Amino acid sequence: MKKKYKRLLSAGIAAACVLSAAGCGGRENAQRADVNPDTPVEEVTFPLKEKKELSFITSAPATTTQDPNERLIFQRLEEQTNVYIDWTCFVSDQFADKKNLALAQFGNLPDGLFTAGMSDYDLLRYAKQGIIIPLENLIDKYMPNLTAVFEKYPEYRTMSTAPDGHIYAFPWIEQLGEGKEAIQAIGDIPYINKKWLDYLGLEVPETVDELETVLIAFRDHAEEIQQEFDIEGDIIPMSFIINNGDQDPAFLINGFGEGYGDTPDHFAVTDEGEVIYTPVQEGYKEGIEWLHKLVEEDLVDPEAFTQVWSTYVAKGKNHRYGLFFTWDPANIDNYDDYVMVPALAGPDGLVNITRQNASETSGYDRGRCVLTTSCRDTALAAAWIDQMYAPLQSPQNNWGTYGEEDAPNIFELSTNAEGGEMLKHLPLGDESPVEVREAQSVNGPLAVLNEYYDVYVTMPDDAKWRLDNMHETYLKDMNSKYVYPNVFMSIEDTNKVSQYDTDIKKYVQQKKADWILNGGVEEEWEEYLTKLEEYGLSDYLEIKQRYFDDYQQSLEEDTAGGN
Repeated sequence: MKKKYKRLLSAGIAAACVLSAAGCGGRENAQRADVNPDTPVEEVTFPLKEKKELSFITSAPATTTQDPNERLIFQRLEEQTNVYIDWTCFVSDQFADKKNLALAQFGNLPDGLFTAGMSDYDLLRYAKQGIIIPLENLIDKYMPNLTAVFEKYPEYRTMSTAPDGHIYAFPWIEQLGEGKEAIQAIGDIPYINKKWLDYLGLEVPETVDELETVLIAFRDHAEEIQQEFDIEGDIIPMSFIINNGDQDPAFLINGFGEGYGDTPDHFAVTDEGEVIYTPVQEGYKEGIEWLHKLVEEDLVDPEAFTQVWSTYVAKGKNHRYGLFFTWDPANIDNYDDYVMVPALAGPDGLVNITRQNASETSGYDRGRCVLTTSCRDTALAAAWIDQMYAPLQSPQNNWGTYGEEDAPNIFELSTNAEGGEMLKHLPLGDESPVEVREAQSVNGPLAVLNEYYDVYVTMPDDAKWRLDNMHETYLKDMNSKYVYPNVFMSIEDTNKVSQYDTDIKKYVQQKKADWILNGGVEEEWEEYLTKLEEYGLSDYLEIKQRYFDDYQQSLEEDTAGGN
């Protein structure tokens, strides 16, 4: 694969020179894939009578095999379809750069990107450049599994459709609950050490003041805790990774001011339908001041502003944390010793949880898989990708498989109450769920729907634990009416938003880390607001508001049409 890629790279550079000399006309005249082939459906019914080959780019974590054909899931798919996949696999943390380089090799592209990792801007610009192709005709003719998902949940087809009416990518869909009870409603959950609380005779905190008191107790009794529980390394009252999604501490400041706190993308929607930017709200400023106070009191891990995931996990596995933030506590420490911290009442008694944006329609990634203009057998490619959407296949691609020898298995192949085949999750014991899944899963395009559970697959134990605890701990405090939806903007607006994200988000996150660590938010606030306006915040909000309003209007029209 490496030799092949080097040959493609050399050829691509030469082709790029030719195209550059020829100008835009050369690309416009380049051969395009047939996106509406008249291949009879029965000719792409699996298994094929004769073996055929497709080529895809994908990615894999550095800790796992870099040859996808060594993965049991793809070995079974080859047997079931008689389609061999020629993979080019990049290490996950290098994928973005490698992918862009590969897509620059116009005329020497693979058939598709299985884990495309494409933003909306990527989809639109690569489509405009003639590098990726529209898919809607292929979906309708050769993809009954995906079509069934779109028919059951038409919002996914709507979200997958670009403003020009085309679908440019096959999506990833994971339903685990819905609406306020969707597992994606909250990401950065704070988990507190219940074992330490019990040892010190303390209750789980319910206000910001109570949390501060608990963290002080962890600090002041560090030596006792260390000896009692035989902990190697210093006790850390609270740790996080600033500006790192689920590892960020923003959850703690929802009770300040207006109660919006902060979200991963820094947007929220008021109950009146106004799109706001959370880092310019007074409550955000007050919350940042309070977090800085915790730093001054030596309650925060000094490495919280610089550490990487591996460092964060290593300290957790040594049981050094009193409080940490993440999606799944087992990835950091364990389930038994930690409980979720509820929504904390702020200084004025306000209790609220701002849900993550785009969580209303569950887990969804628009740009998961694409086909390129080099794909000549688009019917075969579409039909093969459609196998990823089969109800028994999607859970395996998403989480892992069964039948692995000399390694933990995510599933065993069992039966449901009606006697049909069902994937049953196996207990992982002390194994890290994320590590086992990374070793087996292949990701890519898929759909796991709520109605699949206990029919085609059991719900993962960790997901069920998380959903049950979220329901009990957080549901009553999810007061917001709206979350910002997963909208598909035009290329012009996507380009603007991409630039605003680069400038505004970078500045906001830099100031957030600086203020929590060093203070100064009150003194620098007005200058900060002015700077954000200079970066174009008002225009950014206007674009976001326009698409929110259009989305709400479309929902109303769909409802009226249904009635």
